[in-house]
Amino acid sequence: MMAKAPGWKLALAATLILAFLNLPTIVIMLAAFSKTTYLTIPPQGWTLDWFRAVLNDASYLKAISTSLWLATLATALSLILGTAASYALHHRLIPGRDAIMSLIMAPLVFPAVVIGVALLQYVTMIGLRGHFFVLVLAHAIITLPYVVRSAMSSLTGINPQIEEAATVLGANGFTAFRLVTLPIIKPGLVAGGIFSFVTSLDNVPVTIFLLTPRQTTLPVKIFGAVEHGVDPSIAAASTLMIAGTAVALILAQRWVNFTRFF
Repeated sequence: MMAKAPGWKLALAATLILAFLNLPTIVIMLAAFSKTTYLTIPPQGWTLDWFRAVLNDASYLKAISTSLWLATLATALSLILGTAASYALHHRLIPGRDAIMSLIMAPLVFPAVVIGVALLQYVTMIGLRGHFFVLVLAHAIITLPYVVRSAMSSLTGINPQIEEAATVLGANGFTAFRLVTLPIIKPGLVAGGIFSFVTSLDNVPVTIFLLTPRQTTLPVKIFGAVEHGVDPSIAAASTLMIAGTAVALILAQRWVNFTRFF
């Protein structure tokens, strides 16, 4: 029987693995503070000029605003649809549970480029290309699986007798769900919402096919800017995205405290 490794060795190995996985992110963040007009590591001096350049650039601000609105609306829609779908699938309220579950999870299996091309052909065929709500629906489709999986995981651990007790005491089905089930599965919904928001905010393959020339999101703008040359302003924009994601995760942890449930 193999002896267990000392705790400090496991901690060291985990730290080294996490550092290796996050090395590209660290490099980009360091490059955003360089005084040079080109990306260099380590930074040649330290400055916030590139962040000022991004925040003072109207095109970047428009792209950031579009990305945030898109991610927020897509996340809200996926939360509403995902919660309803998860509840119905978990309680087997609709036939064909396995087939529907596979259909919902399909965006995790198919390459994003394939989904983008398919959606482009479909919305062009029905004459809705260029509408912002089509982009919201597309992002809801690719983020829905995260909400459904998280919500299903939370629903699995619920004792069904709790909701039944609420109905026995006079609550209707919706009231029992709102006051009993929903607070219990809240951590799963928050986790799914965070994954959905980050996925939508960072998406390029699907978004780039459905945007019009007058529209752009921050990831698509960064993608286009890289084709014309790389400078620290791109690293600064990427750092803002990373910082925003980190802040969202911290706030969600303080609000929900996932460690109490997982």
